[in-house]
Amino acid sequence: MSVEERERAQRSFEDAVTGFLIYQRDVRNLSANTLRAYQTDLGAYSAWLSREGVDGATVGHRDLRRYLAYLSRAGYTTRTINRHLSAIRRLYRWMVSQDMVASDAAAALASPKIAKTLPRTMTDADVGALLEACDTSTPEGMRDAALIELLYASGARISEVARLDATDIDFAQAQVRLFGKGSKERVVPLYQRALESLRTYLREARPSLVARSKGKQTQALFVSVRGRAMSADALRTRFERCVALAGIDARITPHAMRHTYATELLQGGADLRSVQELLGHESLATTQIYTHLSVERLKEATRQAHPRGE
Repeated sequence: MSVEERERAQRSFEDAVTGFLIYQRDVRNLSANTLRAYQTDLGAYSAWLSREGVDGATVGHRDLRRYLAYLSRAGYTTRTINRHLSAIRRLYRWMVSQDMVASDAAAALASPKIAKTLPRTMTDADVGALLEACDTSTPEGMRDAALIELLYASGARISEVARLDATDIDFAQAQVRLFGKGSKERVVPLYQRALESLRTYLREARPSLVARSKGKQTQALFVSVRGRAMSADALRTRFERCVALAGIDARITPHAMRHTYATELLQGGADLRSVQELLGHESLATTQIYTHLSVERLKEATRQAHPRGE
């Protein structure tokens, strides 16, 4: 293949990647974070194809294995390599559906094995410490307390919470309407303490925060000290600040509350399908990890409580 042919093939492949990203955004309604991850991973793959002089439309199984080996030599973790491979698989599956390639070379490529690790969870004492770290004499503290209670009560992703409007909390029905990946809607019940915290925030704190905005007032549930809608990153930063003030494990993230929510439901007797629906998981296999976590907790309780447990 001549230099001109390689350049033409590379431009054609890059156009295909752009079309794929547009499809994921406009048709599948994927989140901005997922789209950024796809763009980054496929951009790295495209750059490698260009350096190696490989046509992305006719790439073979051996070429893809070379790319994975390249990522490994570059020091990427197995989990990150699998994320790159997942993006490549989705791209070629889409390209096949659009008749851009004759076959999917990535379909039969095995994923590198990932060591099984259980999700990090929190204790009720951890949650209590987080809430005590919120200065509820201030609007910001009331907001942070409401955020923590909502995360603990719903198992929502932080990105889902960032998309909530104040009207998405249904106090009459004691529930919240969440929009998950692909804008899929689900309704999750809330316990009374969370509802009380949210009601206090909406009545006593949010109006004063919104009043600080000099522009158009937002409908977002959680607003900043300047009265603007808080992004997922802003909410995560507030959560991390509460963790630091509470003096608990610094590795605890908002997602740990989601893990805790799922584990507590299963330990309380909820069936796996119900937990899958409440979490908004597409696959039951994703939810099943929490059954392993529940078993590990039981084992640990046995080791600690049984006289011969040690």
